[in-house]
Amino acid sequence: MNRLAEATSPYLLQHADNPVDWWPWSEEAFAEARRRDVPVIISVGYAACHWCHVMAHESFEDESVAALMNADFVSIKVDREERPDVDAVYMTATQAMTGQGGWPMTVFATPDGTPFFCGTYFPKPNFVRLLQSVTTAWRDQRDDVVRQGGAVVEAIGGAQAVGGPTAPLEADLLDAAAAQLAEEYDETHGGFGGAPKFPPHMNLLFLLRHYQRTGSARSLEIVRHTCEAMARGGIYDQLAGGFARYSVDAHWTVPHFEKMLYDNALLLRVYTQLWRLTGDRLARRVARDIARFLADELHRPGEGFASALDADTQGVEGLTYVWTPEQLVEALGEEDGRWAADLFGVTADGTFEHGTSVLKLARDVDDADPEVRARWQGVVGRLLAARDTRPQPARDDKVVASWNGLAITAIAEFQQVARLYANPDDEDANLMEGVVIVIDGAMRDTAEHLATAHIVDGRLRRVSRGGVVGAPAGVLEDYGCVAEAFCAMHQLTGEGRWLELAGQLLDVALERFAAPGGGFYDTADDAERLVTRPADPTDNATPSGRSAIVAALVTYGALTGAPRYREAAEAALATVAPIVARHARFTGYAAAVGEALVSGPYEIAVVTDQPADEPLLSAAHRHAPPGAVIVAGHSDQPGVPLLADRPLVDGRSTAYACRGFVCERPVNEVDDLVAQLDRR
Repeated sequence: MNRLAEATSPYLLQHADNPVDWWPWSEEAFAEARRRDVPVIISVGYAACHWCHVMAHESFEDESVAALMNADFVSIKVDREERPDVDAVYMTATQAMTGQGGWPMTVFATPDGTPFFCGTYFPKPNFVRLLQSVTTAWRDQRDDVVRQGGAVVEAIGGAQAVGGPTAPLEADLLDAAAAQLAEEYDETHGGFGGAPKFPPHMNLLFLLRHYQRTGSARSLEIVRHTCEAMARGGIYDQLAGGFARYSVDAHWTVPHFEKMLYDNALLLRVYTQLWRLTGDRLARRVARDIARFLADELHRPGEGFASALDADTQGVEGLTYVWTPEQLVEALGEEDGRWAADLFGVTADGTFEHGTSVLKLARDVDDADPEVRARWQGVVGRLLAARDTRPQPARDDKVVASWNGLAITAIAEFQQVARLYANPDDEDANLMEGVVIVIDGAMRDTAEHLATAHIVDGRLRRVSRGGVVGAPAGVLEDYGCVAEAFCAMHQLTGEGRWLELAGQLLDVALERFAAPGGGFYDTADDAERLVTRPADPTDNATPSGRSAIVAALVTYGALTGAPRYREAAEAALATVAPIVARHARFTGYAAAVGEALVSGPYEIAVVTDQPADEPLLSAAHRHAPPGAVIVAGHSDQPGVPLLADRPLVDGRSTAYACRGFVCERPVNEVDDLVAQLDRR
């Protein structure tokens, strides 16, 4: 009996018709294993995962394999995106046992959940042999199996331990982290490391803030080069915008085609901030088109942003996206087809499989003549129309709280910068304006959904689907990312309720997630007990829970002037500082927050009757130091502490700039405000 038909997770629903007697993660599943005295298979994956689909097709849809699983195991299917706490515990076990991790993740455990053998993808013959071996070991060598499981739990408990050495995350440590990233940088292709290559969004955010503080040309060049290389590569969708999860090669050409909300939210922040700081035309275009991708492909009206687009289409990876020269000619005609093949690096041999190519931008067109850019954009539109007639990848339409929080924060920043650079004479001014309007509506819609559906009895739920909130409790990253998003909404709208909501979430986090020594656990003190309580301080695909909550605490503390939130942030960052010193690539978000604290962060209040057209507000956004908070409006605006008791000076719009609760003199002139913000 397969028990997944009523699941809210699209990933679990993909397995609802398997002949495997799947259980969702539940105490009832483990009770059944105890009753039958059999081990447990915990299979962890997610809906957009290519190799998850492959293992499902090879093994979980096979009647003979299912018979072995049903006879000798209780099989539990877990969506890692719904239950990141479960995923974290067993991923640590998998890495401890095998030296690597990934999805699908396959864990064999005792009926109390203790893992004793772990792996990732197993081809069908290997998986069958493994099932048979584990069955034999459980029957004939039970004591050894249980002993090995105990050793694994001890190991992962140590890996996830809180406490340990602490140190202030100060400027010298951040400078050393930037230098370490520069040493590990791929000078040829951009980014860090070899294949597979992931967009290093959080490291790029940190390096941009490091550049702002220090003026380091090296930090800025790493960001510019990497952003250009990614945006011109196949990892970026040259037709519709949006980034794939990673490149299978070291030069960004062939992606793993799934598109994740969290990657695109974080990359939207990177390209937006690069655009703000440099005016770079490519960064402007990519930021605009990521925002358009989020609005067109992932936003679910009345709900929020969906989690991902699948890596596969009809079981074939890349089917929607790849081209041959002949297909380009068919879509564009002979002349434009040959021109497009040259522009997008489409060759007869192909860069992908079966003579097909992933589109990459083989020529620099952002700074080309207007005629060339117009031809390029015309070709893009025609190719996209042709591509839209092909089968399309499935969408994982569940709404994950933390990822939607990341998207809200990124969109708020994008809108502010788009307004700074608004120019009716730009050739694509109407397109940019349209994107800003649409993405603003999507952002507000998402924030309302998180506030009304995901907060239940004062606590945050992690996922919803179809407007219905799911049962999984929010983890620390949810509280941090959503609180930071509500702070962004407060700054963008001047509405006090967003700040109030952020404070409520942060108070829950401080009460329920805090760990000894200033750190945080990833799960609440009243959450379901797993074999160990996760507390991972490192930033990986998304900010760690600890980095996310620290970012929100710093921002909220600056907006409210409440020292206890800043003090909590400083204590938590001190637990991460030793890791920043050794492993800068895995602490990018923490280091970015560290830059905000070293900078101040600045608290900028612009008292004005017309925020939308206020030059002081534009100057504040253009010259904002790392992590600065900015609000604008009337001094008596309810629920906005940063504006309270700050009157107009000489009856004119007035800017108040403070740093770490110490304020400069109020100013009426843009040049005076810029001088204050640049004096650091």
